[in-house]
Amino acid sequence: MSQYRGILSYDLSADEISSLEQLLADLDVAQNDPGEQKFYDNVWELVSKVPIGLRRFLEEFRRNDAAAGFLLRGFGVDDDAVGPTPGNWAEAAAAGRTRREELFLALMGQCLGEVFSWPTLQAGRMIQNVLPIAGDEGEQNGHGSDVLLEWHTEDAFHPYRCDYLALFGIRNHDRVPTTLASVQDVELSADTRQVLSEPRFYILPDDEHLRQLAVQRPNDPGLLRMREMRDNPEPVAVLFGAGDAPYLRIDPFFMRCVDGDVEAEVALKELVTELERVQQDVVVEAGTLLVVDNYLAVHGRRAFRARYDGADRWLQKAVVARDLRKSRSARESAAGRLLG
Repeated sequence: MSQYRGILSYDLSADEISSLEQLLADLDVAQNDPGEQKFYDNVWELVSKVPIGLRRFLEEFRRNDAAAGFLLRGFGVDDDAVGPTPGNWAEAAAAGRTRREELFLALMGQCLGEVFSWPTLQAGRMIQNVLPIAGDEGEQNGHGSDVLLEWHTEDAFHPYRCDYLALFGIRNHDRVPTTLASVQDVELSADTRQVLSEPRFYILPDDEHLRQLAVQRPNDPGLLRMREMRDNPEPVAVLFGAGDAPYLRIDPFFMRCVDGDVEAEVALKELVTELERVQQDVVVEAGTLLVVDNYLAVHGRRAFRARYDGADRWLQKAVVARDLRKSRSARESAAGRLLG
């Protein structure tokens, strides 16, 4: 266990680091772009070469619901080699200076399931960049800075949201914390659990899903489906799964209760209060991978002052599904990894 409550920790050994470096430096691997879907056509060959101890840790985490997340340390990042923190996600993707780190993140994601993406976010890239963007300081997204990014389930509005959110630290000199709270730590009455387990809540798409693609392709089918979810949401439960060990989907900033349902409002407020109580700050440093179980935990980010001097916080992100088959109706083909 790490120094954080309910979060596991794994420190790569020198032999494991050497093995991973050798694997990712191979020309047949290093020349690929893990931001593109075609990279994943044969990624199973690479997964089989991940050190067995690391694979065992990832598999046990995946199968056992053992913790709200884990920290994987030791895959160092050369601060000079990756260059200055880019001004926006498109610049970061085009520069290609972090190909090694992207390959590592993609590989760890594939050990947990299937990396996928959304056409409405960062042009559908499988590996995305989380960094401050000038003009977004007050936005509720990964590119904001001046305001607290409220904790939430990643893409809580969508039935095919990820099982795991993976965040890899490229740079975090200011030690800006990621916030995390686990449903495993909350204390709720039986009556509250029952109300939260009933479809009495609306969760809407966040603004980022609605604005990025609107500028480039306003009639894109993926964007139109997101707008439909915003305009005509289906009521959902906040807690689901086993009654004594429930899973969670929640995004208070973008949700509301069914009209006039006072009992649901009280129950939701009780859960929000509990998650606030058990929330903790987790610093994702350079070379550290944080994986959050998106069914057990919520995450956010503390406010910070972006400097735009090339040294700002820079994380890379991947979302992972344990099984892509369940989302077949939302993908163009069985092998497709974009969920519209």
